[in-house]
Amino acid sequence: MKTAILGPAQRAEALARMAERELDILVVGGGVVGAGTALDAATRGLATGLVEARDWASGTSSRSSKLIHGGLRYLEMLDFALVREALKERGLLLERLAPHLVKPVPFLYPLQHKGWERWYAGSGVALYDAMSVSSGHGRGLPVHRHLSQKRALQVAPCLKRDALVGALQYYDAQMDDARYVATMVRTAAAYGAQVANRARVVGFLREGERVVGVRVEDVEGGGDYEIRAQQIVNATGVWTDDTQALIGERGQFHVRASKGIHLVVPKDRIHSTTGLILRTEKSVLFVIPWGRHWIVGTTDTGWDLDKAHPAASSADIDYLLEHVNEVLATPLTRDDVEGVYAGLRPLLAGESDATSKLSREHTVAHPVPGLVVVAGGKYTTYRVMAKDAVDEAVHGLDQRVADCVTEDVPLVGAEGYKALWNARARIAARTGLHVARIEHLLNRYGSLTEELLELVVADPSLGEPLAHADDYLRAEAVYACTHEGARHLDDVLTRRTRISIETFDRGTRSAREVAELIAPALGWDGDQVEKEIAHYQKRVEAERESQRQPDDLTADAARLGAPDIVPL
Repeated sequence: MKTAILGPAQRAEALARMAERELDILVVGGGVVGAGTALDAATRGLATGLVEARDWASGTSSRSSKLIHGGLRYLEMLDFALVREALKERGLLLERLAPHLVKPVPFLYPLQHKGWERWYAGSGVALYDAMSVSSGHGRGLPVHRHLSQKRALQVAPCLKRDALVGALQYYDAQMDDARYVATMVRTAAAYGAQVANRARVVGFLREGERVVGVRVEDVEGGGDYEIRAQQIVNATGVWTDDTQALIGERGQFHVRASKGIHLVVPKDRIHSTTGLILRTEKSVLFVIPWGRHWIVGTTDTGWDLDKAHPAASSADIDYLLEHVNEVLATPLTRDDVEGVYAGLRPLLAGESDATSKLSREHTVAHPVPGLVVVAGGKYTTYRVMAKDAVDEAVHGLDQRVADCVTEDVPLVGAEGYKALWNARARIAARTGLHVARIEHLLNRYGSLTEELLELVVADPSLGEPLAHADDYLRAEAVYACTHEGARHLDDVLTRRTRISIETFDRGTRSAREVAELIAPALGWDGDQVEKEIAHYQKRVEAERESQRQPDDLTADAARLGAPDIVPL
């Protein structure tokens, strides 16, 4: 299979091609569900397009807890079907579809009551493991184990002795959510989908009652396009209602936004060899291993303000610190926080309480001819959501269409990954890079690592780490723009890499080096480089200011102090 390259030229070509002839399916929304829907449609042999108003995964799909999991707490709600479905998907991703991107991660669940709690929680985790194995795709993860207080404190010395009487340890999985989406978009393009980010849908085309296409504004180039398709799929997540409003139709359901925030702290601030899952009065709190960092999250509060840039308030940060410090022997402080990010979950809401659905269920509807809407769900089950959306769209196509095959379609970079992993020491010797650096690349790009290393061969200076974010090579910044569709400095620092949340300076010290590196690939002159740097710095300043505000309203106002995008 030919690997797709998503550079500036390919984006322009994709927009032109989508406008040339009618597509079978056009997907609106470049998050995980939209990207998955485009991949599903393309691998059924359908002429497919995908447009996204901002960057790939710039909304919810880059701001999650970065977990691929069955949802252990949904067992307590007796939602066995949802858990079983998610565990099957978790296994598929780990074993077949994306072993280079999805990795096992252990979690410790502290027990606070002797006797009954070990039996109660242990039964749930045992059922979780059993459902995973019975799915046919869960044998790659270790089964849970019971730990005494002494053994639990050896595994997680960070915990207060009086915070637990024992513990359970079980496994789930994690990924870099934004990188996963970008990789899936490239996979869809490799199978023939035409894809373009920074392409905003500003209206729908109709013939009578039927939706026959969309009007798209090229946010980068300034042009307008009419893209026609037999079926449009609205996969815009928390923007679903806004997108529906463009055609003047009330949906059969509404999507409500729930804000969740996460803190990123350095690895040495929490002494543990395992992640943690803690109960709160409202939900659960995760402490998740993340390279040389920990992610602590999340909150769950209603949000009806700016959807593009949900803001974390001072109260949100205090909530997480207060709850995680209840079990930590050495408490975290504000000074320990490297990064903060906020995301919005798309939760389904019916017209009344009686028709409301569980937050993690998804729904597919066909409100008017030519338009399919998919909403709700959770990251882990994106492939099922995509399948259901395309199945619904197929009913409106006047052709015979193959069944879904994405259960057997690995993402680009997966094929050959394990062989390259076994050869990582040899690759390190050949390239002169440390073996740890090769491991880092393989777990971000899989077998596409060879493409990145070709950049280093052509320009050895790209094999050096970034001066103020040495987890990443200079080549990774360039590759983000030449191969992965990044169009702006913010795309590189926030989503193609995670420098914006993994450094105390939030990426501001790396901004100039990265902007100058990517300028040739994006055709920037000196003025544009300065604009990009200034824009990024203003964004970081606005986020920091929002995180000093006492509540959502003032935090949102502070965050809106920075403009959204740099005009070319």
